[in-house]
Amino acid sequence: MKFNFGFGQEWKELKKFEQLSLEERSIVFYAENKASMNHFRTLIHELTIVKNIQICYITSIKNDPIFDMKNKNIFSFFIGEGTVRTKFFLTLKAKILIMDMPDLETYHIKRSKIYPVHYIYIFHSMFSIHSYLRKGAVDNYDTIFCVGKHHENEIRETEKVFHLKPKKLVKYGFGRLDTLLEERIKFPENKLNNNNLILITPSYGKNNLLQMCGIKLLEILLKENFNVLLRPHFRIFKESPELIKEIIRKFGNDSNFTLEEGIIIPEKFHNSKCLISDWSGISMEYAFTFQRPVIFIDVPKKILNPDFSDISIIPLETSIREEIGHVISPEKINKIPDLIKNMKNDDSIKNKITEIRSKIVYNVGKSAKIGAETIEQIYNELSNKHTRD
Repeated sequence: MKFNFGFGQEWKELKKFEQLSLEERSIVFYAENKASMNHFRTLIHELTIVKNIQICYITSIKNDPIFDMKNKNIFSFFIGEGTVRTKFFLTLKAKILIMDMPDLETYHIKRSKIYPVHYIYIFHSMFSIHSYLRKGAVDNYDTIFCVGKHHENEIRETEKVFHLKPKKLVKYGFGRLDTLLEERIKFPENKLNNNNLILITPSYGKNNLLQMCGIKLLEILLKENFNVLLRPHFRIFKESPELIKEIIRKFGNDSNFTLEEGIIIPEKFHNSKCLISDWSGISMEYAFTFQRPVIFIDVPKKILNPDFSDISIIPLETSIREEIGHVISPEKINKIPDLIKNMKNDDSIKNKITEIRSKIVYNVGKSAKIGAETIEQIYNELSNKHTRD
């Protein structure tokens, strides 16, 4: 079902949410963008279907996938991304708020000023926090659902270096990876024609692969008769509209080329031979889903935290690249077609990447169960505390 929200509807939606009892809005999820559901989906299913717990889902996206769900335990509300959203955060009265949006308290998104809400952060990438997020991005959360040991180490060192109050760290995992592994069962490799589809997924920033060598890379791959799906980060469409227009002009009529402006649909994600990226988090998701090497274009890394070296730990996405893929300089991308054609995916490579995955990611296939149990535990603790108070 699609909802057409008219002018002023955000205020009406906020009012409807605020009219719920505290018990009805005890556990709240907030989605900043459509991709948020990728990281919430398994956890929400575990809470609402398996545990039969009622939640509220607040979204800033008009066509959020949540509005297509028929689930009696989900109350969903659209609040946009303007003044209504700012008020929602400032006046929130709920026991728990779960988000994948960093920078709480840093900019205009603040903790509630009227109620002691417990804030839980879920990572939208497996990457290290001190390099791919801004300084202080998760400092104002109460509980962090960590992807792996690297997040625990990075957060604890950050707390020590900057004398921060210790947070509750949960050995969680990565829900998006669990979803992809579930989907893979539906799309077994022997039933797919994955010999020719190449995915290109640039991150954003002035040095992303699309900006540095994207048009040349597309020319090379299409000349070799590969099918190519290009999915730029959504910010590239805003930051580099002329580049996107040039790509459409040059390749838009090529039947082997697809420009994806949203999320890569599962059929195509699983029906692919190779993924080419730069510093996008999807690269690790791809490698760990298929136990298959990724091709990394070696452009300068996007650094959102200029003080990342205050933390002594080498960022995961830097240390792991050559273990899970091939790193190619922009000057040598003409070698990529042969690299793809000769790329091996035998048991030794699969076993190596599977072993790396098990060392990096907690609770593969089980993150939702761990997360739901943690949320339920926090809810019970807060309920008991409020009863005593």
